[in-house]
Amino acid sequence: MPEVKLGINGFGRIGRLVMRASLDHENATVVAVNDPFLSLDYAAYMFKYDSVHGQYPGDVDVDGDSLVIGPSETRVKFFSERNPADIPWGTVGTDYVCESTGVFTTLDKAKAHIDGGAKKVIISAPSADAPMFVMGVNHEKLDKDMTIVSNASCTTNCLAPLAKVLHEKFGIEEGLMTTIHASTATQLVVDGPSKGGKDWRGGRSALNNMIPSSTGAAKAVGKVIPELNGKLTGMAVRIPTANVSMVDLTVRTVKPCTGEEIDAALKSASEGEMKGILGYTDHAVVSQDFVHDKRSSIVDSKACIHLNDKFHKVISWYDNEWGYSNRLVDLAVHMQGVDNA
Repeated sequence: MPEVKLGINGFGRIGRLVMRASLDHENATVVAVNDPFLSLDYAAYMFKYDSVHGQYPGDVDVDGDSLVIGPSETRVKFFSERNPADIPWGTVGTDYVCESTGVFTTLDKAKAHIDGGAKKVIISAPSADAPMFVMGVNHEKLDKDMTIVSNASCTTNCLAPLAKVLHEKFGIEEGLMTTIHASTATQLVVDGPSKGGKDWRGGRSALNNMIPSSTGAAKAVGKVIPELNGKLTGMAVRIPTANVSMVDLTVRTVKPCTGEEIDAALKSASEGEMKGILGYTDHAVVSQDFVHDKRSSIVDSKACIHLNDKFHKVISWYDNEWGYSNRLVDLAVHMQGVDNA
């Protein structure tokens, strides 16, 4: 399979990690980055040094208008356009664009990348109207006529594989999810006006607070698994850590089942059809044990609890940065496979 040539719009947390994941992937590379708010030298510095994932292991140099990365000297052209339609993706042969600014998340806004010469766009966020895909869950429904798609959210990527296994094996009558979520760039270091001004609690200091927050991640599962539409909802609690989050899913099953049967089903899926997407551990783990884990969802069997044969709590960890970034690259590679079939 030829390499997927990715362009990245927005060189923030996800944009930079998507580039790392692409350079690690045998069937993907990055040919261009666009960010109007970074100088090329600063972009090189931010890519090289990362407070969570450590230094990039290869050289990161600047040559003219490009980054030159690693022993293979991969050249990544750097653009600084504010309007996506003005980014000349076509001049560097970009196949797919990772739209990771958090701004152009609808079909109408994201299609501006097509005007710049990109073939297709993957939005690194939930979208109000773009088709949403979660690798390992509904990626097989991808159609080559779809030019703009969403990679959903990091939490949906953790939750949906769990929900798929549980629903297919035992049926989910209803469920509630809480994600105990690491801090993100939308939060503030000290108390101040929240971004957008609507989420007052979101403006409180991320350093010393647990902050309840809304999330559409559980409801979004209904978009990737239509049979669960309206059966799941949830919330988030932001905590003062830099990375790694945890899904707490409580479900009422249709079929009676034991905790051992749920455990066995999840473990079997992690070793079979969902290997590399869903993980499983029976060790006494904590959040730091999952930094830089590229799997979407790692079941913590020792933390799961079961009240009776129809009421169960499943706990699963996820590196909300690295796991998600790897799935976006996997989705791009899958899209190319569908397009070339």
